Amino acid sequence: MLYGLAVVFWESTVVACGEAGDAPYGTPSRIRAWRESVAPPKKKSWILLIMTEKTTMLYKGRHSPYTMKFEDLGIDPKLVQAVRELGFEEPTPIQQQAIPEIKKGRDMAGQSGTGSGKTAAFGLPIIEKIQQKGGIQALILTPTRELCIQVNDALNSFGKHMRIHSTPVFGGVGINPQIDALRYAEIVVGTPGRILDHLERRTVDFSKVRFLILDEADKMFEMGFVEDVERIIGAVPRKRQTLLFSATVPSSVNSLIRRHLQDPVTIKTNIHVDRSLLHQVYYNVPQHDKFSLLFHLLKNKTEGLAMVFTATRREADVVSRNLHLNGVKAMAIHGGLTQSRRLHVLDQLKKEHIDVMVATDVAARGIDVKNISHVYNYDVPKTSDEYTHRIGRTARAGAEGDAVTLLTERDYENFNNVLRDRTLQVKREELPKFERVQFMRGESRERRGFSGGRGGSGGGRFGAPRGGGYGSQGPRRSYGSSSKSEEGRSEGRSDGRPQRSHSTGQGQGPRRRY
Repeated sequence: MLYGLAVVFWESTVVACGEAGDAPYGTPSRIRAWRESVAPPKKKSWILLIMTEKTTMLYKGRHSPYTMKFEDLGIDPKLVQAVRELGFEEPTPIQQQAIPEIKKGRDMAGQSGTGSGKTAAFGLPIIEKIQQKGGIQALILTPTRELCIQVNDALNSFGKHMRIHSTPVFGGVGINPQIDALRYAEIVVGTPGRILDHLERRTVDFSKVRFLILDEADKMFEMGFVEDVERIIGAVPRKRQTLLFSATVPSSVNSLIRRHLQDPVTIKTNIHVDRSLLHQVYYNVPQHDKFSLLFHLLKNKTEGLAMVFTATRREADVVSRNLHLNGVKAMAIHGGLTQSRRLHVLDQLKKEHIDVMVATDVAARGIDVKNISHVYNYDVPKTSDEYTHRIGRTARAGAEGDAVTLLTERDYENFNNVLRDRTLQVKREELPKFERVQFMRGESRERRGFSGGRGGSGGGRFGAPRGGGYGSQGPRRSYGSSSKSEEGRSEGRSDGRPQRSHSTGQGQGPRRRY
């Protein structure tokens, strides 16, 4: 069944179709009126099935709507009990589509983003088939340590009533405790590098693996784990069920699917975000004013938790430090931090002990934090897929959210790439009046930003800015060349330094005028 359609059945025969957006979500009289508008009324019983990105609803005659439950997916009652104890009642679209196919033993390539529920989509049917104390039967590869821990915790929560044990395996911590834990685990969740360490030490036995799951495959390949993943695949039995999940499907992921998945079923769902509740805007701001604008927006326009995305580790640290100096409870998370520090930052945000997390794309991939009200693109992502993945962290579960991009001249090229996706509706906002605040890069102090006087002096939940107001000025209209990223070490496995170009204020501009 295709999502986005509302179908009317008469005695198991489809007699009318319509857009799900036109279908009623209200009183029985509204439901009946809509049904009669698309199909002539008859005395026989009728069924209206509405499938949307959010849920599947079934109407029978004049009865109340029926929403799909986990029990309808045919999974073990003990798993249903565990899921309910976690507060989940209805399966997400990826779970509705994937679980039945995985239960059939099919290989699968799923395209789905953070927050879509894919861990339960592959975890529930796999746990159901795991034999207690039967050795390692499932291997799940993840690109980052945070995602490894998050997936492992979820699997242990799902399988607690079935006494199935999952263990995490990742670098940056001692290997001996992992060696001990591997002796008793039925499921292993790991990052490629540390999994290879165990294979080389012969401290792990994958001979009984029946399920191989590649989670966030595109990000693993982007980080340079292609050869590692191939070596790990070669170490598990060929007779297995292989599942792959990826937010995007570049050529490298497609190539792996062709080589290692047998007649896979393909499932694609959008990031679980209600676009009608998501407000997307951008501000065209001079580079030297960008931080002051960010501080102003956080102080005056942000009521809930916020995520700020930067292009590099160094910029994440600089932005986080300056927010803290100006009274904002902010922390940075990126691949250059120790494992304990990264987990501490994530825990502080989940407990709402901090208001802002400044992150790189790699470190944030797979991190699912509830109640994010605002996503700020301090640096513009390079592709529309990455942009969509970022903004998918807000406007969830019926809550409104804001995605704000701070566009400077150096990011015009990246923003043009993002806007190639015509489904994205990003509205330009006029620059508000705001005050300059102190900005420190390294040991030097710079005063950046501009103000219209009164804009930055209002109240808010953050501390008052340090620095006075300046005269108002408009955004620069020169369209020079732009660099693709900020200075500093690029996030990922490579140590390469991105090139940096300098705008002259002359030359060819972007394909769109901002």
